[in-house]
Amino acid sequence: MLQDEVKKAIEVMKAGGVILYPTDTVWGIGCDATNAEAVKKIYEIKKREDSKAMLCLIDSEARLSRYVRRVADVTWDLIEMSDKPLTVIYNNVTGLAPNLIAEDGSAGIRITREEFSKELCFRFQKPIVSTSANISGEPTPQTFDEISDEIKEAVDYVVRYNQRCKEKHKPSSIIKIDENGAFTIIRK
Repeated sequence: MLQDEVKKAIEVMKAGGVILYPTDTVWGIGCDATNAEAVKKIYEIKKREDSKAMLCLIDSEARLSRYVRRVADVTWDLIEMSDKPLTVIYNNVTGLAPNLIAEDGSAGIRITREEFSKELCFRFQKPIVSTSANISGEPTPQTFDEISDEIKEAVDYVVRYNQRCKEKHKPSSIIKIDENGAFTIIRK
């Protein structure tokens, strides 16, 4: 089932569509992070200003170098030591949709370790947007059942994998790291 769901989700994203999928944290609304029109659709679904950043997921450290010009050495230590998923806001990001990159040239990227999202990122071969499956300003759903019908109906495909999981998940920790290794904790 996992492979079938990955294949279907990739077909939808390649066509510029938006998916609802399980991640290493909460369920996410996602699309091809290099497709500005698809990213715009997510902002519309979430009723969110496009000045508010969204992060993206990748499957490996190797893929990070395609999108971040210089990764400070301390970044790898922080990722390895983190006891929960860690989103890093990097400066000088390249190759993502312009509406995912902040005015200062930064963007949030997380290397996922969760089975479905990791396989999805690996097979898609590009970063995938991952933003919580809620309307902006509303509480973040902890399980699939808590996601509103409005969100489920607005996306182009709802992944069937792992919908029955009742384990509560929380958003990732977020830190911002500059090229020199100085970092700021944004969310614990």
